[in-house]
Amino acid sequence: MWEIYDTLINGIPEDLTADQIICGNGNTIVVNRYGAGISSLLQQETRHPVSSGNLLGTPLRQVAGLIKSWNLPEASIGHAALNSYYNSPAIARMNGIEFSDLQYKEDRLNDPFITSQNDVKGKKVAVMGHFPYLETFFEPICDLSIIEWEPEEQGDYPFPSSEFILPLCDFVFISSRSLVDKTFPRLLELSKAAKRIVLVGPSATLAPYLLTIGISDLSGFIIKDTEKALRLVSGAESGKIARSGHKVSLKRNED
Repeated sequence: MWEIYDTLINGIPEDLTADQIICGNGNTIVVNRYGAGISSLLQQETRHPVSSGNLLGTPLRQVAGLIKSWNLPEASIGHAALNSYYNSPAIARMNGIEFSDLQYKEDRLNDPFITSQNDVKGKKVAVMGHFPYLETFFEPICDLSIIEWEPEEQGDYPFPSSEFILPLCDFVFISSRSLVDKTFPRLLELSKAAKRIVLVGPSATLAPYLLTIGISDLSGFIIKDTEKALRLVSGAESGKIARSGHKVSLKRNED
């Protein structure tokens, strides 16, 4: 089950280091010389951290390895470290991801819930996680099931329902937080009959490798303004992390 994680970790060059790490404001951010990456900050400290001492200046690959920790705040640091490499502008562009040179651009063409509206009409669709305007985009046109880790809204299904719902769906959208809590491999397995599986969220890891193991689309985020992102995560500046970069996507070549 660790193969997915080990492949992502080992894809990071050995000479990169974690130069800045901040946990706060709902996100974790890690910076290396290529750029910055974020992860959702999951607060459940289910086990003691596996790391000790100062992580700054340590090999980025080592910090990324913390994604395998069962202490979820620590795993969030590991995920952000992964994303600081794969979601950095230079590496994302090298991997075929197209984006504007502007510091910030709201790109609706890279929002999978907008661009999938025609495809999901009349289909069975499951979304892991509650995303903004989801009901507006999907509920009137498809058989929609929203599955949440901690359901709060009327009509959301509890997480265990994924065992029953996902195998029957044509389209599955998996929240990137699943990489942190290690539910991703199982959710991917449950969704294998789906026509299309999308990994979605600002912290979706934009690694082409994920397109070889069943994911159809990666819908994520690249930080263009690292200093602004650091201020937003630390609380020194108010606003949404989206103001520091671009929503982007990478799709599997179906040819």
